[in-house]
Amino acid sequence: MCVGVAESRTAPLGLVASLRSHWPEYAIEAAGLGLFMVSACGFGTLLEHPDSRVHQAIGSPFLRRALMGMAMGGTAIGIIYSRWGKRSGAHLNPATTWAFLRVGHVRAADALFYTLAQFAGGAAGVLLMAALLGSRLAHPSVNYVATVPGMRGPLVAFLAEVAMTFILMTIVLTVSSRPRWARWTGVCAGILVATYIAFEAPVSGMSLNPARTFASSVVAQFWKSPWVYFLAPVLGMQLAALAHLHRRAPVACAKLHHENTQRCIFCETAPRP
Repeated sequence: MCVGVAESRTAPLGLVASLRSHWPEYAIEAAGLGLFMVSACGFGTLLEHPDSRVHQAIGSPFLRRALMGMAMGGTAIGIIYSRWGKRSGAHLNPATTWAFLRVGHVRAADALFYTLAQFAGGAAGVLLMAALLGSRLAHPSVNYVATVPGMRGPLVAFLAEVAMTFILMTIVLTVSSRPRWARWTGVCAGILVATYIAFEAPVSGMSLNPARTFASSVVAQFWKSPWVYFLAPVLGMQLAALAHLHRRAPVACAKLHHENTQRCIFCETAPRP
């Protein structure tokens, strides 16, 4: 388990110093969400484009969503437990970073650069797949895997996103703070992502992540109720962080995978051999 957490609270770094010292972690966050969006665009096109043989073979929308959920949950788990994910903590989501900021385990400068990296990396991933897939990714049935509210409208989508992110962050904070369970934090997060996509996507479009929604929307130039996806995930995860603090529950670290040999910029522990 990471140690030295209190040091990260009392040793603020300026913007320039943080950038010089922690730029590898920022780059990893950009690459991580970029890879996530590459996966989302690829599997979204494979499962939803009408000319795809996979789409034609699987007539059930629920089954296609379940497969998409497994693909994206698996992608998230793979990134979290990769060497890179173990280094940056694999937030991949500004709302996650800001929740850890709220509980006092991320410096403000790191939160700023993580956020910028996540937005830039996600957009770069969609741009890459747009160049590779062209009109297939732009097809209305795929639409750059943009997140849009379901038939019940933006308000219901907003409430659903708040509820999902509250649950997700509560589980992350709870599991990661238990030494016996901490190594399973990424698995729990991935399973939740898969479940949400399978069952909830028709309600809100299943974003959980402002940078993920921005990535698809900015490339597609398609904006439908963006306020839902910029506000709801942040609100849901902030509420989870506040609830965790209210319970006076421990927070181990801002990494989703703690027990590894990679540097931790949140705890400032040296890598173990």
